[in-house]
Amino acid sequence: MAGAIFGIIIGLIYIAVLVVVVMGFWKMFKKAGQPGWAAIVPIYNIYVLCKVAGRPGWWLLLMLIPIVGIVISIMVSIDISKSFGKGTGFAIGLILLGFIFYPILGFGKAEYQGPAAAAA
Repeated sequence: MAGAIFGIIIGLIYIAVLVVVVMGFWKMFKKAGQPGWAAIVPIYNIYVLCKVAGRPGWWLLLMLIPIVGIVISIMVSIDISKSFGKGTGFAIGLILLGFIFYPILGFGKAEYQGPAAAAA
């Protein structure tokens, strides 16, 4: 019985974290001028994330390739950080603790500066 209760509690915590992350992505997409609902559509949300980062949408296909996908995801995270005026430390946070740092972008005061900011 204790195991079942523990499992339910862990499940509820997981769902709560998932909701916060989706809401963070939603707000981040809205800040970037993209549709917020894209955060809840699988695959399309990665396409929109590439667009927010200033990368071509076909990079979504590269993310599906093992090992290459990891490298591309890291590059997109770095570009997202730069697009919102954040530095390398924040980019590392997006890479390692995305479930914390993406909601920070969405709910925080960071404003989207566009992919041109990432190139500068």
